[in-house]
Amino acid sequence: MAIWRIETCKIEAGYKSHASIYKLIREGLWTKPVRLGMRSVGWPEAEVTAICAARIAGKSEGEIRALVVQLHERRIKSLESLVLS
Repeated sequence: MAIWRIETCKIEAGYKSHASIYKLIREGLWTKPVRLGMRSVGWPEAEVTAICAARIAGKSEGEIRALVVQLHERRIKSLESLVLS
Protein backbone atom coordinates (compact mmCIF):
# COMPACT_ATOMS: atom_id res chain seq x y z
CA MET A 1 0.00 0.00 0.00
CA ALA A 2 1.44 3.34 -1.06
CA ILE A 3 0.99 6.59 0.80
CA TRP A 4 0.87 9.62 -1.46
CA ARG A 5 2.06 13.05 -0.42
CA ILE A 6 -0.13 16.04 -1.23
CA GLU A 7 1.61 16.87 -4.52
CA THR A 8 0.74 13.44 -5.92
CA CYS A 9 -2.82 13.71 -4.60
CA LYS A 10 -3.26 17.09 -6.27
CA ILE A 11 -1.99 15.77 -9.60
CA GLU A 12 -4.12 12.62 -9.41
CA ALA A 13 -7.29 14.54 -8.48
CA GLY A 14 -6.67 17.55 -10.72
CA TYR A 15 -6.40 20.20 -8.00
CA LYS A 16 -3.92 23.06 -8.18
CA SER A 17 -3.50 24.02 -4.53
CA HIS A 18 -3.01 22.46 -1.13
CA ALA A 19 -5.93 24.58 0.06
CA SER A 20 -8.26 22.73 -2.31
CA ILE A 21 -7.53 19.40 -0.61
CA TYR A 22 -7.80 20.82 2.91
CA LYS A 23 -11.10 22.53 2.04
CA LEU A 24 -12.47 19.17 0.88
CA ILE A 25 -11.33 17.59 4.16
CA ARG A 26 -13.22 20.26 6.15
CA GLU A 27 -16.31 19.61 4.01
CA GLY A 28 -16.07 15.83 4.54
CA LEU A 29 -15.33 15.21 0.86
CA TRP A 30 -11.76 13.92 1.29
CA THR A 31 -10.18 11.65 3.87
CA LYS A 32 -8.06 13.00 6.69
CA PRO A 33 -4.31 12.66 6.22
CA VAL A 34 -2.10 10.03 7.75
CA ARG A 35 0.75 11.46 9.81
CA LEU A 36 4.14 10.41 8.43
CA GLY A 37 6.34 12.50 10.68
CA MET A 38 6.41 15.67 12.72
CA ARG A 39 5.71 17.88 9.71
CA SER A 40 4.59 15.52 6.97
CA VAL A 41 1.35 13.81 6.03
CA GLY A 42 0.05 11.69 3.20
CA TRP A 43 -2.99 9.76 2.01
CA PRO A 44 -3.34 6.05 1.22
CA GLU A 45 -3.33 5.60 -2.55
CA ALA A 46 -6.47 3.44 -2.43
CA GLU A 47 -8.44 6.19 -0.67
CA VAL A 48 -7.44 8.86 -3.21
CA THR A 49 -8.25 6.49 -6.06
CA ALA A 50 -11.66 5.65 -4.59
CA ILE A 51 -12.59 9.32 -4.15
CA CYS A 52 -11.47 10.18 -7.69
CA ALA A 53 -13.44 7.22 -9.08
CA ALA A 54 -16.56 8.39 -7.24
CA ARG A 55 -16.19 11.87 -8.72
CA ILE A 56 -15.67 10.44 -12.21
CA ALA A 57 -18.77 8.27 -11.74
CA GLY A 58 -20.78 11.41 -11.01
CA LYS A 59 -21.54 10.63 -7.38
CA SER A 60 -23.21 13.39 -5.38
CA GLU A 61 -21.49 15.19 -2.52
CA GLY A 62 -23.63 13.19 -0.09
CA GLU A 63 -22.50 9.93 -1.65
CA ILE A 64 -18.87 11.03 -1.55
CA ARG A 65 -19.24 12.02 2.13
CA ALA A 66 -20.60 8.53 2.84
CA LEU A 67 -17.64 7.04 0.95
CA VAL A 68 -15.20 9.12 3.02
CA VAL A 69 -16.82 7.81 6.22
CA GLN A 70 -16.50 4.23 4.91
CA LEU A 71 -12.86 4.80 4.02
CA HIS A 72 -12.10 6.12 7.52
CA GLU A 73 -13.88 3.13 9.07
CA ARG A 74 -11.92 0.76 6.82
CA ARG A 75 -8.70 2.47 7.93
CA ILE A 76 -9.58 1.90 11.59
CA LYS A 77 -10.54 -1.74 11.02
CA SER A 78 -7.27 -2.36 9.18
CA LEU A 79 -5.32 -0.96 12.09
CA GLU A 80 -7.32 -3.02 14.60
CA SER A 81 -6.72 -6.21 12.62
CA LEU A 82 -2.96 -5.52 12.60
CA VAL A 83 -2.90 -4.89 16.34
CA LEU A 84 -4.91 -8.02 17.11
CA SER A 85 -2.75 -10.25 14.90
